[in-house]
Amino acid sequence: MEKESLDFLTQLIGAISPSGYEQRAAKLWQTRTALCGASVKTDVHGNSIACLGTKETPRIMLAGHIDEIGYMIKYIDKEGFLYFAPVGGIDPQLMPGQRVWVQGKKDRVLGLIGKKPIHQLDESERKKVVKVDQLWIDIGVRNEEEARELVSVGDVAVPAVGLEETRNRRYVGRGFDDRAGAFTVSETLKALAASPPPASVFGVATVQEEIGIRGARTSAYGIDPHVGICVEVTFASDSPGMNKRKEGDVRLDAGPVLGRGPNINPKVFETLVRAAEEYGIPYQIEAQPRATGTDANVMQLTRAGVATGLVSIPLRYMHTPVELLSLNDVQNTVKLLEKGVKALAEVPSFLPSI
Repeated sequence: MEKESLDFLTQLIGAISPSGYEQRAAKLWQTRTALCGASVKTDVHGNSIACLGTKETPRIMLAGHIDEIGYMIKYIDKEGFLYFAPVGGIDPQLMPGQRVWVQGKKDRVLGLIGKKPIHQLDESERKKVVKVDQLWIDIGVRNEEEARELVSVGDVAVPAVGLEETRNRRYVGRGFDDRAGAFTVSETLKALAASPPPASVFGVATVQEEIGIRGARTSAYGIDPHVGICVEVTFASDSPGMNKRKEGDVRLDAGPVLGRGPNINPKVFETLVRAAEEYGIPYQIEAQPRATGTDANVMQLTRAGVATGLVSIPLRYMHTPVELLSLNDVQNTVKLLEKGVKALAEVPSFLPSI
């Protein structure tokens, strides 16, 4: 991966962007994607929409959501402790002891999520999962007045971690779900810019996916695409405790994962498979027997219907501060999307065969 691309991914993962507060990550995405030769705009919902190519049809939409899970400040007590609620789905067992960044009035503020020490817990409390309202964020202030100089009710916070390399081109970071997808969309537009397909290609960094798949609904309505491909992460089942009989066999370094099922247009799926095989790109298949919990769901149901695909990057430890993926899979996803978009632009019809 080029240094510029890795630097962009590092900045994107470091940005604080819980659902509804994606502006910092969105600005990074828009600035970088515009440098790839795409025209970029923002809609009223906060989606970042880039367009490459001037041919009216077909309109092909690539969408990766740029929001992440996090915390929102609900109450500040007299001692300056911050009480919060989760933004999106977070396991309460992971919260205590985390360092966090609160996006305050002027800058981010370092804090930590505190709870009563184990020495002070009675036997019954030790056996229970801690409740969110029994936790707080400590930002090291003396009182409420000092706290309010730095933060406000409604501010958001995220775990204070960024992007770090482990081994074998595997990286750990916060919020790969789904800024890895938004990054991949930008990378794909960069790859396509050198030789645009005969189509209008829209790359979208969607917002508010983690609280109800909201941004994809409005952006897809505005674009009115013929083809929509959701670029997501999915559960890698190659770590301890994962049930392959339930999740399927999805592995790191085995390539992008193509969803197959009722949420997916058969011709889109088949075209992506052919592109992967023609160009020697490794890929995996994931069975999706119902509507997926991704942007592909609402894209498929937009207006009179959209021919939808789902391309995912294998990810371990989803919705934790230590999500882990392989850059090999990310780069192969970019390659597949680049070749796949060009192939999809030549498909005469996406009506299911009878």
